[in-house]
Amino acid sequence: MTDGLRCGLVWRRSSACESGACVEVATTDDAVMVRNSANPGGTVVTLRHEEWQEFLAGVKEGSFDLR
Repeated sequence: MTDGLRCGLVWRRSSACESGACVEVATTDDAVMVRNSANPGGTVVTLRHEEWQEFLAGVKEGSFDLR
């Protein structure tokens, strides 16, 4: 991803994020981008909308909960 595209995105984070070190997401017509708010210039993970929906379903099902 180019820095120009990264700069033009609107990044959002949960209103429950109090520490400033949270996950942020930005969407385009084609994808959802995910980054660490503590390192906004770092790695950005890009997911197709279908992949994002699958991830959210896994979160809701508890698939990523620590046991």
